[in-house]
Amino acid sequence: MHHKVLISILLSFLTFYAFSQSTASVNVNTFELETGEDCFKKKIWIYLPAGYEKTDKHYPVIYMHDAQNLFDKETSYVGEWQIDESLDSIQEPKAIIVGIEHGGEKRIDELTPFPHENYGGGKGDAYVNFIVRTLKPYIDENYRTLKDQSNTGIFGSSLGGLISYYAALKYPDIFGKVGVYSPSFWFNEKIYDLTKETQFDNTTKFYFLVGTEESDEMVPDLKRMVKILNEKGLDPAQIQTKIIEGGKHNESMWAENFTESYLWLMKN
Repeated sequence: MHHKVLISILLSFLTFYAFSQSTASVNVNTFELETGEDCFKKKIWIYLPAGYEKTDKHYPVIYMHDAQNLFDKETSYVGEWQIDESLDSIQEPKAIIVGIEHGGEKRIDELTPFPHENYGGGKGDAYVNFIVRTLKPYIDENYRTLKDQSNTGIFGSSLGGLISYYAALKYPDIFGKVGVYSPSFWFNEKIYDLTKETQFDNTTKFYFLVGTEESDEMVPDLKRMVKILNEKGLDPAQIQTKIIEGGKHNESMWAENFTESYLWLMKN
């Protein structure tokens, strides 16, 4: 059973607004952007590196999901990733981080590429297309970005890990840096079939992270997926796998490991 992971996913439908003071840094701002579907608006969070306004430098961009949990304890459900604090503490390499808020009760629909027989979902194509066709062009037009595949990343956890991985399969020419934490590969077997059919770019980098106490299937599922990638001929240098002994399915594990994952993905 996937009860531990399911509980986390179902709880994540809700956005918890604590009564604490905002912890987002001055380098984080928000705006809204229409998805193109029924004029629905998405709230977008954007982190700009310190000193962005004082230079004419262009930066890599990493797109992330569940923005409510990335930067601000006030909007997080059970703790934030502290992305802004982590990157503020790093001299180089710097990047722009674009966080996309999940749609609350629409989260399962948005972050799953294929439906589950019991839990529904499976509308991830529209969400990924929004990132590629609407959000990325907007970011590239309004901010100083490095637009190419090798400087564009996508990163998430749980269902966000699943949709990040799927985005890299669907648009291998767009996403070259892929962060996949605690991915819900169990949601539908088709994700394995699609992996076998995908032609990968020889520069795409995958960073996988799971904990041993997330569910009985989490580690075996990841090993199965990495085996397929190896059989596809990806260079071992393109894949980093980290298994956290005792690691649980929560923001604490993801936050503690983000800086290390980010630095590996950003290495040339």
